[in-house]
Amino acid sequence: MLLALWPGSWSRAARSNATLAATAFLLVVALWALGALLSLLPEPIGNNAQQFAQGARTTLWLTLVSGAIGLVLGLVAALSRTSANAFLRQAAAFYIWLIRGTPLLVQILFVYFALPVLVPALVLPDFAAAVIALALNVGAYNAEAIRGALLAVPQGQRYAATALGMAPRQVLGWVVLPQAARVAMPPLASNVVALLKDSSLAFAIGVVELTNVGNRVQAVSFQPAATLATTACIYLLLTTLLTQFSGALEHRLERTS
Repeated sequence: MLLALWPGSWSRAARSNATLAATAFLLVVALWALGALLSLLPEPIGNNAQQFAQGARTTLWLTLVSGAIGLVLGLVAALSRTSANAFLRQAAAFYIWLIRGTPLLVQILFVYFALPVLVPALVLPDFAAAVIALALNVGAYNAEAIRGALLAVPQGQRYAATALGMAPRQVLGWVVLPQAARVAMPPLASNVVALLKDSSLAFAIGVVELTNVGNRVQAVSFQPAATLATTACIYLLLTTLLTQFSGALEHRLERTS
């Protein structure tokens, strides 16, 4: 990990912050230089280098937007699942059951093709439909990770905060959520990395992301080995950098012993 590159005399926060900054910088540089680097390769990669670079940027953008929305959905669903309100608990449980029990590809196709039939006003472009489907999917998985983290906070912490005169919202925002974030970070980070790979299913509705670009190039060039190997390597680069970023963030939130 990049964390091991920094001097041991640095504090945990300093090493984590340096890793976060370095990883973000490497990600920007990789996306900026990807087209130029791929153009050095022989056909069919070199002459389609810009397509691969644009596909990688679309894939990352799709992941970040749907991941941010999915995080909010997951938090809302987790709080609803632990709410004293029976209606909220049942509604959140139904959402999680429905999404986790059906394939992501079916959800993407449903949002793009079936939802406009049921609600004619909701005719969505392919990118927006993919974002909604991916956000709903990852939100259900985030909800269970966050719910487990909320339940992991000792109940005595809540009682003590209430005894000190804190309102329920203050207890949640100042006592429970900061501790739950440390517990939830590893599974949430795994969900984001999985989301980047799952975003490849957006090609089914025509989103020109990385997998779609690779599929188009190999269909024209009849060279699937080179094309799909290049696609896989770009995914590996993106997932590695995201894993380093999430690992540094997790390290930043860990309690020091």
